[in-house]
Amino acid sequence: MYRHFTKRLLDMALSSVALVVLAPLMALIAVWVKVDSPGPVFFTQKRIGMNKKHFSMLKYRTMKTDAPHDTPTHLLADPEAHITRAGRVLRKLSLDELPQLYNVLQGEMSLVGPRPALWNQDDLIAAREASGANAMRPGLTGWAQIKGRDELSIERKAVFDGEYARKVQFRLDAMCLWYTVEKVIRGEGIVDGVADPVRLMR
Repeated sequence: MYRHFTKRLLDMALSSVALVVLAPLMALIAVWVKVDSPGPVFFTQKRIGMNKKHFSMLKYRTMKTDAPHDTPTHLLADPEAHITRAGRVLRKLSLDELPQLYNVLQGEMSLVGPRPALWNQDDLIAAREASGANAMRPGLTGWAQIKGRDELSIERKAVFDGEYARKVQFRLDAMCLWYTVEKVIRGEGIVDGVADPVRLMR
């Protein structure tokens, strides 16, 4: 009942309310992004959705327009050379993810679920297929995010995503949202650049 009906209703209701309540903040961020560096306000990227369908995920642009488009930030050799001044703050506070509330409202994402893989992250997509996680809508946050976020290897992410897919329930979603806020405030689990590529790929 929760997985197939209530979860989607909550996504629609909460994302609608959040978009209205956060509209002034989102407008201010849009102005800041535009004034801070040349280029568009929003950044769209092809991601893997439920059942491996592609969709365009929205973010505020946090990098210069000449940055590699389809490379995960933690795999860039020198991410600081690409991230804008506004982008550093937005990424630290995860405010660049706010436009994804629109993806949630559209039904392409959920508030909680596996973070959407890039279309070319074949290893992560395959690992999630084996764990059953690809059958879920991707989320703004998820079980893997509160367990380590960017610090996790691909294999560990897929394990946690599969565990979420098997156990999804309201209490688990509420826990993910609560601890996500806590981790964002603490700035935990964000990796911009490959400080230790051997650890990340284990």
